Formats: sequence, C-alpha cells, structure tokens
Amino acid sequence: MKKEINVFLGLAGLLLSVGLTSSAYADESSYSGNGNIRFEGKVQTQVMDPENPTQVADPGDSPKTNGNLRFDFVPQLNFYQAKISAKDKVYYSNAQLFKNDIGARGNFLQISDYRENKSGWTLQLKQETQFTNSAAKKHKELNGAVLSFDQSWTNSAVDFSSAPTVSKEVIQISNIGELYNLAEAKQNEGEGTWSIIFGSSTSNEQHAETLKPRMNHQNQPILDPNFGNQPMYENQAVTLSVPGKTQKESGNYQTVLTWILSELP
Repeated sequence: MKKEINVFLGLAGLLLSVGLTSSAYADESSYSGNGNIRFEGKVQTQVMDPENPTQVADPGDSPKTNGNLRFDFVPQLNFYQAKISAKDKVYYSNAQLFKNDIGARGNFLQISDYRENKSGWTLQLKQETQFTNSAAKKHKELNGAVLSFDQSWTNSAVDFSSAPTVSKEVIQISNIGELYNLAEAKQNEGEGTWSIIFGSSTSNEQHAETLKPRMNHQNQPILDPNFGNQPMYENQAVTLSVPGKTQKESGNYQTVLTWILSELP
C-alpha cells in the first residue's frame, strides 16, 4: 500500500522490475553414450526465512522469474513517510515482514541455481530513474537522492563452502542507469537456494542488528495492516539520502530498480 499525507514527503512504493540475462555459449561438437540416474523429491521453490533457511516464509507477492537459475523473491523497498525538511536527511527502508509468524528481517533477495553446468552467476542492480513525483507541480525529482545498501551477507540451508561472495563495502547507487555488483558465485559456487540479505534482526547472533521499531509521535509502535497489524521496523542497512537543498513537494516519490541475474560464461 502506498501512503500519502499532505504535510509529509512520501518516500513509499519503489516500483521494481526483474531482469534475467544469460551469456551465450559457443557450439561444440561432441559425442557421448548414455548414463542414467533418477532423483525423487522436489526442487526448492518456496521463499524461506533468510535468517532460518529451513523455515518456509510468506512475504506476500513479489516479482519472480522461472527456470533453473532464477529469482524466487526480490524486495519491494518502501521508505515510509517523512516531513519535508531543508536539512540533509537519511531515510530507512521498511524491514521485511511476513504473513506467517516469523518476525521482521532485513531486506533480502532469494536466488536459486539448479543448473547442471554450475558455471556461476552474478547479481547486479540498476536504478533506472531518479525518485520522481509525477503529480508534483514543479519539483518532480529528488535531485541528488542516493540509495545505499550495507551490511550484506548470505545464508542458505546448503553447504557454506560454496557460498556466493557479497560486497563488504557500502553500495551507493550514485549514478542513475549504472550497473552495481551485489554478489557473485564463481564456478561451482552458488548452487541451490541462497538469500542475499542487507541487515539483520535482533535475534541474529552472527550479524550486527540493523532493525529498529518504527514509532509514532506518541512513542507507540506503528502497525502494518498488510501484514496482520504487525509492528513495523526500519532497516538501517538500506537507506535513502536526500540533500536538504533538494526542492520537494508533498506526495509520493518513486523510482524503478532492475535486479539482474546473469550466468557466468
């Protein structure tokens, strides 16, 4: 749900699209005999709790792709709402909530790779446009606004010796239209189902906590009706920085993010 309040700068509702690209392979001549093996059971298709990857999670609807190398889940970032300010401000994304009883988590993607060739993959992100308010009368763009992703880590129910590598630096999307590398699985890595996570909850003992409750002016928890009125949390690992000098109007500013999952040659 998108929220707009006249006296607030709405930073809600980032639209996102999912791109899946593949690298071409040269044709090769070969001959081989037959060999057979039969496996029974189902390949993982459900979204899992990123902090407890053996537990099924229900984050609601999300764009996804098909195939043996695919996105199972991508985050729909929402920076909630804030008052218009002439000062430099940093806004935090809403943490991920679930429709089943899991609790708040850092924003995350879930990627599955069940290809036979195990060639590896890369995860990239591109911001297509600056945050824009199409209904604004004059100041339609948040000039100078920068998205940042920090505290990235991976998790899976499979062997961590084949874990993909994530950036240990803060990823600042400072150039609109430029590709930014988020994660890479080299050959024989990244097989199975993996979560790429930004930030972590209070209950996570392995990573620094980045989630804080969202409170109203009466210092009471803000509830999310889309997730059974669970308390909302901000995730301080995913931020939007907006210069104070940037002219703003009340309303909803949106951008488009493209997440790109590519096979390695």
